[in-house]
Amino acid sequence: RHAFNLATRGGTPLVVKTAGGLSAATGFIVTIFGSTGMLGRAVVNNLAKIGAQCMIPYRGLEDKPRHLKVMGDLGQIVPFVCNIRDEDAIRAAIAKSNVVINLIGQEYETRNYGFEEVNIDIAQRIARISKEHGGIVRYIHTSCVGADENSPSKQHRTKALGEEAVRQEFPEATIMRPASMFGYHDKFLNRFATKAKFWPNVPMFFDGKTRVQPVCVLDVAAAFLAAVKEKEGIHVGKVYELGGPDVYTIHELLLWMFEVLREKPRIINIPLPLAEAVSRVREFFFKRVPVPLPQLWPCYRHYIDSLKVDQVVSPDALTFEELGIKPRPLGGLATEYLFYYREGGPHMGQFRL
Repeated sequence: RHAFNLATRGGTPLVVKTAGGLSAATGFIVTIFGSTGMLGRAVVNNLAKIGAQCMIPYRGLEDKPRHLKVMGDLGQIVPFVCNIRDEDAIRAAIAKSNVVINLIGQEYETRNYGFEEVNIDIAQRIARISKEHGGIVRYIHTSCVGADENSPSKQHRTKALGEEAVRQEFPEATIMRPASMFGYHDKFLNRFATKAKFWPNVPMFFDGKTRVQPVCVLDVAAAFLAAVKEKEGIHVGKVYELGGPDVYTIHELLLWMFEVLREKPRIINIPLPLAEAVSRVREFFFKRVPVPLPQLWPCYRHYIDSLKVDQVVSPDALTFEELGIKPRPLGGLATEYLFYYREGGPHMGQFRL
């Protein structure tokens, strides 16, 4: 091979430091667990913009975090494999950090991970080890709007128990409870739009009367950044519920989506007994069969149970206002990616926002 194709290997890596932008040294070394999802990429992007070094523990294939590496300068985004069940691996992941963010979540239970382990055990383990570290100045834990020990949804019950476990281990932890998030890679509006594109009708439950408060993922990521950057400690030990400025019923949301898609609404209400029967069968096999199975969304048992109560911000909760952020309404960003589900392509006329 030609000489210029050969990479020489020295004893130590060469790091070039420049001033400003991504290379600005802020002093933040942040370990972000669960950073490969939609919220994770927005959080990492915000932190990288201010010059924070982001430690990215991940599991699975090495390509999983590669979309995050381009968000920072050389050596600023550091992905590495981490077994979240191994306490020594967690200690190594946060060894040089001064901020820890836990974004780990579980959409449904599988034979490998259940809600109790993901939302309670893992959350408590990370919080305990972070407290033992002694140098963690900010710890941010992610929960969800609707987290309640008395919730009909197992996911929301375990989220509430996970919050309590984190508080016991790390009392200074800041807890973020985002509502249903929308964004380019969401599993919220994209899922409804996919059903509108390929299914005869879009399913809903309880006549679509459940109220939701969609929030933009970029605003949620901005809330995390505000909690990290704040120097006086006013966000420490507090719980923030992050919802958008508007509240919709599921039915209203679907009608809005079909208006964006420029299609006649095709919505069907699924009887609760039928939905629960399908969800039980799906749950039984997902916990036992070691091969990939069809998702069958929205027939997730926890999802159906969560719709039995409204998923909106509590009246007395701390919100975006206390963080100095004005959340953007549904529209704008959401319509940008919903356009691509239009029959005939995204440029079939104008849509008035």
